[in-house]
Amino acid sequence: MLEAWLAFFHISAVIGWVVFASAQAAICRAEWLNATVVQRLARLDRILWIATAAVLLSGLARICWGAKGAAWYWSNPLLHLKLTLFLVAAVLMLGPTRRIARWQRALAADASLPAAHEVQGVRRLVMIETHLVAVIPLAAVFLARGYGA
Repeated sequence: MLEAWLAFFHISAVIGWVVFASAQAAICRAEWLNATVVQRLARLDRILWIATAAVLLSGLARICWGAKGAAWYWSNPLLHLKLTLFLVAAVLMLGPTRRIARWQRALAADASLPAAHEVQGVRRLVMIETHLVAVIPLAAVFLARGYGA
């Protein structure tokens, strides 16, 4: 029963990550950007980091308390592929997080909005990250079925 709950929480966390990253990408458009959107992007970014932490923690819980055991997971190269994709996506999230925080500070200081090319750059990074995250379940499906061991 524990395995099913762990799987549910992990899958839900991944879905949450994709949903909030997709929402961030959807509203991060130069033609739509105003003070309200900057604040919404910042809120989505905070939620996105919470979802990212939930993915990591629920995944580690599955490794520690899952039915297959930690030794099986850690010896499987597909787990290492998932972790690598996760880390790359998380590192890619740092750039947009910093830029959105800078936009908030500029907005508070002098009500200025970022240039269109900067908004496009953030959106591009969020899109790349979201697409990387979408590949992780592919490795997960094979991992769950015993491939790579």
